[in-house]
Amino acid sequence: MIKAVVFDMDGTLVNSLEDIAFSVNCALAEYGYKSRSLEEIRSFVGNGADMLIKRALPSDGQKDFDKVFNTYRGHYKKNLCVRTKPYDGIIPLLDTLKSMGIKTAVVTNKNDDDAKYIADKLLKNKIDAVVGADLNKRKKKPDPEPVLLALNMLGVSRNEAYYAGDSETDIETARNSDMKCIGCSWGFRERSILEECDFIADKAQDIIKIISEEAVAL
Repeated sequence: MIKAVVFDMDGTLVNSLEDIAFSVNCALAEYGYKSRSLEEIRSFVGNGADMLIKRALPSDGQKDFDKVFNTYRGHYKKNLCVRTKPYDGIIPLLDTLKSMGIKTAVVTNKNDDDAKYIADKLLKNKIDAVVGADLNKRKKKPDPEPVLLALNMLGVSRNEAYYAGDSETDIETARNSDMKCIGCSWGFRERSILEECDFIADKAQDIIKIISEEAVAL
């Protein structure tokens, strides 16, 4: 019986791409680097802010990583929810899961404080546990450590939960955590990447259908 769903955040629950891209480009511009397109930024996200900035900088700009990274972090901290919003159907999905007695968690490579702020502000306290990136305390995805922490916070085992995300990192995270993966096709990657998932959801309410059909099959 499924008792919980563990969600990725960016590209799964919320569309944060424009705020991330704006802050990246502000940081790049401050040090004289060329702006990146929205599609380039889309391909750079998924492995945390450090990898985002490393990918955004040209090869000859890595020497300025620390400065650009710190500028990005400061700028993004002030612009977390300017354009960012939940994807269509996410709030009703979370309400339906709650009504079914299914717990929810967010596990993301976004900074822990930022993730909790967005969850509180945009997801209206509908998430039971939020685990973001904090390298002083734990490893990042695709390592299973943050997922296992979230499951422990929820009080469920890995075989009682699904993992839902939109990227290669999420697929690898689910595998490393020994959990079934729901690929969310509305996110930051092409649908074809999600073919390795156990299930694919093309809209938020498909997740309810997947859970319900699996319950009947069992």
